[in-house]
Amino acid sequence: QVQLVESGGGLVQAGGSLRLSCTASGSIFRIYTMGWYRQAPGKQRELVATISSGGNTNYADSVKGRFTISRDNAKTTVYLQMNSLKPEDTAVYSCNAAISESWGAPRNYWGKGTLVTVSS
Repeated sequence: QVQLVESGGGLVQAGGSLRLSCTASGSIFRIYTMGWYRQAPGKQRELVATISSGGNTNYADSVKGRFTISRDNAKTTVYLQMNSLKPEDTAVYSCNAAISESWGAPRNYWGKGTLVTVSS
């Protein structure tokens, strides 16, 4: 069984920084694209950033130049470095990964999320 566990959320003042981590564990054969999504109160979930197994990255326009997504060498952990945080970045941030447990098509997995609150 595959699990994604996030950490690193919290309360920070506007202009500050936080680093989120998400580690995949379990019966993993291969991890493909990993990413971060967020959902603010009363809003739909939106993509923040993704990173492929080859290291190609994609960012939402709202976070370009402020957030950086990366993966570790074992490629089981994905990070989101968030700088110059704004109150509008306040949301529950969830990790997502496409993972296969054996030969075959990958499945989509989600973490439970971590709350990021940015005060003005």
